[in-house]
Amino acid sequence: MTNNDQPTRSDRHRADYDDYDYDDEPRHGGLVKRIILWILGIIILLFVAGTALFFYYASSAPRISRSELAGQNTTTIYDDQNRVISRLGAQKREYATSGEVPDNLKHAVVAIEDRRFYKHHGVDPIRIMGAATANIFGRSAGMQGGSTLTQQLVKLSVFSTAASDRTFKRKAQEAWLAINVERHFSKNQILNFYINKVYMGNGVYGMQTAAQYYYGKDLDELDLSQQALLAGMPQSPTYYNPLSSNTKYATQRRNEVLNAMVRSKYISQAQANQAASESITDGLDPDHGNTSNNGTGVKEKVIDAYVKQVLADLEAKGYNPYNDGLKVHTNLDLDAQKHLYDAANNSVSFQSDQMQTGVAVTDPHNGQVVAMLGGRHTGNVVYGLNRAVQTNRSSGSTAKPLMDYGPAIEYLQWPTFKRVQDTRFVYPGTNKVLRDFDNQYKGSMTMREALVQSRNVPAIRTLQEVGIKRATDFVSGLGISQKDPYTLQSGIALYISPLQISAAYGAFANGGTYYKPYYISSITTQDGNVKQFNPQGKRTMSKATAYMITEMLKGVFNASEQGSASDAKLDGVNQAGKTGTTNYPSGSGHSGAMDSWMAGYTKNYSIAVWTGYDHPMQSPGLSDQGIKSAILLYRDLMDYLDSQNHASNWSMPDTVEAVRVNGKRQFVIKDSKWALEYAADDSDDDSDQDTSSSSSTSSSSRSESSSERDSENSSSRTEESSSSRTASSASASSASSSSAPAASSSSASAPAPAQSAGNGNGNGQ
Repeated sequence: MTNNDQPTRSDRHRADYDDYDYDDEPRHGGLVKRIILWILGIIILLFVAGTALFFYYASSAPRISRSELAGQNTTTIYDDQNRVISRLGAQKREYATSGEVPDNLKHAVVAIEDRRFYKHHGVDPIRIMGAATANIFGRSAGMQGGSTLTQQLVKLSVFSTAASDRTFKRKAQEAWLAINVERHFSKNQILNFYINKVYMGNGVYGMQTAAQYYYGKDLDELDLSQQALLAGMPQSPTYYNPLSSNTKYATQRRNEVLNAMVRSKYISQAQANQAASESITDGLDPDHGNTSNNGTGVKEKVIDAYVKQVLADLEAKGYNPYNDGLKVHTNLDLDAQKHLYDAANNSVSFQSDQMQTGVAVTDPHNGQVVAMLGGRHTGNVVYGLNRAVQTNRSSGSTAKPLMDYGPAIEYLQWPTFKRVQDTRFVYPGTNKVLRDFDNQYKGSMTMREALVQSRNVPAIRTLQEVGIKRATDFVSGLGISQKDPYTLQSGIALYISPLQISAAYGAFANGGTYYKPYYISSITTQDGNVKQFNPQGKRTMSKATAYMITEMLKGVFNASEQGSASDAKLDGVNQAGKTGTTNYPSGSGHSGAMDSWMAGYTKNYSIAVWTGYDHPMQSPGLSDQGIKSAILLYRDLMDYLDSQNHASNWSMPDTVEAVRVNGKRQFVIKDSKWALEYAADDSDDDSDQDTSSSSSTSSSSRSESSSERDSENSSSRTEESSSSRTASSASASSASSSSAPAASSSSASAPAPAQSAGNGNGNGQ
């Protein structure tokens, strides 16, 4: 190639430019730039929107004063008349001034709760990012969260810790108030407020009070190990309680605090090791120093069971009753509660001081728990076993209206005069014979007679006809369920609590609506937010079923009908109810009754009482007098309640018709096949009334005359084959089956010990 053929430098430059796409780079660079600008714009927009929302929420934040920061977070519980019945943290409060708080305790609190406390201004962005990162990668080990000590103080002073309140709005207000607190108070003041406010377990607030409660000393008398434990307890006072049977977690938490103090260079590793070698239980004071209850005028023992359930309910709703400083209004009738406590512990005779009871009283109109007793002669135990809500004891024959006869009326439209058979019965597929308390059979009898006299075999035969499925549906509507399927045995023995029975019987009392029992009517948080709680009711049976069960259960109180609760009869009180007893299992080495129940109601109150021994296999069992204790306690309480709020008699719904059968007033569902066989009874008297003729209530006009009661008693063992008008022979035949002569029975008020037919069997009383 000649020199003339070689491209010059300028030619090569032009060639390079000729080969380059001039439009590609600007187009690509512009798109990236636009994307970046869009992202920046969105970030700025979100920041501006977030900032605006933050200040919008902050503008509505509650005010916070020095008194609120320094005050105690006592949750106050009220009865239904707005009277204070309990204050959590009622111990004498020992407020420590800043000079009385040792430096080591201050250092321990800062090291474990907020190690940048002296550097931030109420909110710590670095801490928030660190906590978020640690949570994402699981490296936090529970040591610290995103809230500063100042934010925690604000939360303890004006906000609830309920999960429902953990919102952006609440966090914004909390942060805003924390910033303002830092502007008006020194770090030392804020730390002192916190140390004197936090909950320390066992109803104790503040670390100075905790020092006395746990060690019987002031804060400045505690050693490093004890101070480190107190500093670490607020995160979980129950978990890190040194008085618990398992001190492993308290020891671990104390050591975490000591290690945090080493990392923050407040103490040396040698000092930490020395403190960690000390037993966590060293120096604990069993007498709790100089702490004492301020009191409310109400003895703790009187309301123990009720308050225990209120606290559990608060925690279930997401509140922390120990830290949130709540005002809790309950449905407790304090006067009724005091009367119940006194009756169980003093007035009513029990077999021994070791014999126990559980009692629940509800309002049938709304499900409010009016009173509750978890035990008697319980000593100094606080929040102990609440036998009113335990479900490990068989309810005996109180199950019969729920599992057998209620469903028979509801689903099969049985009248109260329906014939049932009390004859020898063997559980299908077994060789186990079902027996009654008197070991006798009475042949054919009416459903009313079978229920009033609490016969077992007719109840089980009724359940057979109803079917387990329908019976299960019926009790499920009454708030009763269990994991295992029900069996025929369930017809005379359900494992349910006094509270469940009280609420279920309340549906009979009010005409067929089940109300879920509840304790709390309203909760007011520290920031003034009020949460109201209303009745939760659902119709679970017809008015006819509720009324006819009630009419039959009135007879339980009448000795003339061999009612099993004649000792609980009260002149002038319109009540219905059912007893229940259970036997020891065969082969246990015990005979007689193991549990005794009495459940009854008026239109205004539903009461369920259990009595027995906590450890029945190590106890003597119930004597005849012991069986009566449940009935007598019920009688005493119902007498008091009805005197305070007298209930009128029940009115017959228009779906029910009264008829005369064998001279007795019976009840039948209108237009059912049984109703067509008998003439309506238009008389004003009510042969099933359990009030005396001396009653001054409006129901007295419906009371049965003495002569008619005598007539009914004399004919109660005869087969009902006639009515006030003569029924056809075919009708009579369909209404009654072959009957056996009645056998004499033992006294209903003092039943003879029964042969056990299996574990937890009802014995027919």
